[in-house]
Amino acid sequence: MPLFTVAEARAELARLRPTLDRLVAVRADAAELAASLGPGGTPTPLGGMPELKAAEALLDELISSVQDTGAQLKGLAPLLLDFPASLEGQDVLLCWLEGDEGIGWYHRLDLGFAGRRPLPS
Repeated sequence: MPLFTVAEARAELARLRPTLDRLVAVRADAAELAASLGPGGTPTPLGGMPELKAAEALLDELISSVQDTGAQLKGLAPLLLDFPASLEGQDVLLCWLEGDEGIGWYHRLDLGFAGRRPLPS
């Protein structure tokens, strides 16, 4: 598992932003398509089952491209990314949550999201 510095994680997040934006858009399309195909679903101009399958395949591809960077995709709705790092000699995960401007949080490996703390200045 590669370790990121805070600067490297921030740079990787910036590089990943177009992929993450695309992931959010495809996630919404897939949700709309799935709802339209369910019992009592409202038809959508996005299409039907073939378009849902295509959206699911694209989601898998986008998720893989994020994980290939060494970042850990922990949540899809909302997006939650962790970047393995070391702070003050302790293994941590630098944490980004969809809607955050950048990486400003971390948590210990054993605490998860509930243990999020602001990065030290």
